[in-house]
Amino acid sequence: MADPAGREDRKQEQMDQRRVSPQGTELTTDQGVRVDDTDNSLSAGERGPSLMEDFHLREKITHFDHERIPERVVHARGAGAYGHFTLHESLAEYTTAEFLTDTSLTTPVFVRFSTVAGSRGSADTVRDVRGFATKFYTRQGNFDLVGNNMPVFFIQDGIKFPDFVHAVKPEPPNEIPQASSAHDTLWDFVQLQPETMHMMMWLMSDRALPRSFAMMQGFGVHTFRLVNAQGRGTFVKFHWKPRLGTHSLAWDETQKIAGKDPDFNRRDLWDRIEAGDFPEYEFGVQLVPEEDEHRFDFDLLDPTKIIPEEEVPVRPVGTLVLDRNPGNFFAETEQVAFHLGNVVPGIDFSNDPLLQARLFSYLDTQLIRLGGPNFPQIPVNRPVAPVRNHHRDGYHQMDVQQGQASYHKNSLSGGCPAVGGEGSFTHYPERVDGDKIRKRSESFADHYSQATLFWNSMADWEKEHIVGAFRFELGKCDHVHIREGIVEHLDHVDHDLAVRVAEGIGVEPPKTPVNANHGRTSPALSQANTPADSVQGRKIAILVADGADPAAVEMVGEALTEAGALCDVLAAKDGFVQAAGGGQVKVTRAMPTVASVLYDAVVVPGGEESVRALAQDGDAVHFVAEAFVHCKAVGALDAGIGLLERAGITGVRFADGDIVSDHGVVTGEGPSADFPDRLIEAVAAHRHWTRDKAHVPA
Repeated sequence: MADPAGREDRKQEQMDQRRVSPQGTELTTDQGVRVDDTDNSLSAGERGPSLMEDFHLREKITHFDHERIPERVVHARGAGAYGHFTLHESLAEYTTAEFLTDTSLTTPVFVRFSTVAGSRGSADTVRDVRGFATKFYTRQGNFDLVGNNMPVFFIQDGIKFPDFVHAVKPEPPNEIPQASSAHDTLWDFVQLQPETMHMMMWLMSDRALPRSFAMMQGFGVHTFRLVNAQGRGTFVKFHWKPRLGTHSLAWDETQKIAGKDPDFNRRDLWDRIEAGDFPEYEFGVQLVPEEDEHRFDFDLLDPTKIIPEEEVPVRPVGTLVLDRNPGNFFAETEQVAFHLGNVVPGIDFSNDPLLQARLFSYLDTQLIRLGGPNFPQIPVNRPVAPVRNHHRDGYHQMDVQQGQASYHKNSLSGGCPAVGGEGSFTHYPERVDGDKIRKRSESFADHYSQATLFWNSMADWEKEHIVGAFRFELGKCDHVHIREGIVEHLDHVDHDLAVRVAEGIGVEPPKTPVNANHGRTSPALSQANTPADSVQGRKIAILVADGADPAAVEMVGEALTEAGALCDVLAAKDGFVQAAGGGQVKVTRAMPTVASVLYDAVVVPGGEESVRALAQDGDAVHFVAEAFVHCKAVGALDAGIGLLERAGITGVRFADGDIVSDHGVVTGEGPSADFPDRLIEAVAAHRHWTRDKAHVPA
């Protein structure tokens, strides 16, 4: 099978052998016996008892009773897609991993995005870390890059992972709150573990509220090791950077989306791929020669630290494109199993103590979740590389192994499968010695300087959002000593931050700084510096009523669609509205079935009668006001400006005979080809966070 670009896709060819279509088939039991009735149980008479000899009833109910498997302890809520990875620059100087050295190869992949804390039934838009796990089906075997959308983690040593997860999960007495870190046990853990502070800065930032999986960075988190043909090692950090830039939602918006469309991010991923608007990411590496391991003011093995891009630039070497949705969510997205221990020749591990624990945990959890040791045989998990070993039996063994010998060494099968040979995995021969102790290196002891670096690097609006997030989360904590403990830690990060948070949660602000802010910044950390030059995949709401200006609706819709946006014409009811001057305008959706939080921008075309009707519709007025408050692009033509005024939008300039764009509010009077262009610019900027919006009631 070829992918959309005409490349052969070995993984999809393999998957196609297992896909089953119901088209043109007849219903049977699991034993292949055709069934004549699946609506009525076998019974003694029409009103008599059901009979146990009804093998179809027993089989159907039994299978149904066992359809569910344990959900993941973390990352339970997810969405996935297939795609392909292409290499643009060979890394043969650093690694023997074929998919990172041969630029002629196209490597099939499966990517699963996820939230961390919530259950499978939780909402997509909660404040949380997002998983970004990629399974590369390489010719040398599967390589799993199991990352997140944040480059650091909460803890330094994996032995604390059960404690952290227990703390962030719903509290034991009442199983509340779901998919939320805003509760006492999580913040109690944080205030007693200062190593969490860098990650908490990321979690309280807008990075925890991604607009789309297609607009979300990914990081391998840990320091790994590349190994070349000469056996020389190089430390490496892995990065994914989205082509559309890194963009986020507003906090108020995320809470409303959770009720309006809890599948918001999952639906966005699916719809993009179905529409051919394929998510695309740049794959990059930060490379550190082994001799430079100790040249930084932090430890490369510490997963609570980043390598600032200004110190070691991210080197772009490849592209990931997601271009095919799964055919069955359970069989593929739910049963896919990632494991950091799935590496190929040329990629090895470092001594990061969190990474070392994850190497055990991922394999261990799959055994119970997927029912035994044969889970690698599930189609989505099968490598495209040949699999030959002496593993036998166990639950769900799918292969019919041949031959007398199932052990090594043997002479009965000609010594096969044989070991060694070219392309075999060889562990990096790192020299390790030391006393057996339970002690962390002093090089891991700085818990605040990179948290300060993150804070210093934020734009003013990002800082405002971080302060608001801390106030919200800590305001949900009942125990004052927990709030006080967090403020004390924040004072080590930045005094102004600590004071602003304390003032919002009823805690005495610190009087003087415990230390001076070091003043260093890393511009790469701020979303204010992300590219904002595309409306690809953006959803635009065009509000109309009877009397709408059809020419304006058409002009705006065609221009935005041509630029790659998706436009919905919304009215109070489905069907059509009457156009000014005769004719009709087709309505895409009824306004009560959607909400402004599900769109990236809103436009109000002209038409005196249409705008008068919209101004009397509370949903329409709120739609515009809420979009403005969430800092989205808002456009209006001619009489449409009146709806903006009705929504209470002030503090921006409106058109007076010309096109005006002010803080993302684009208005115009009279026909103008410039209006769509200015509107596209405003939408492409994603949000206009510096807009004065506190006065608007929404």
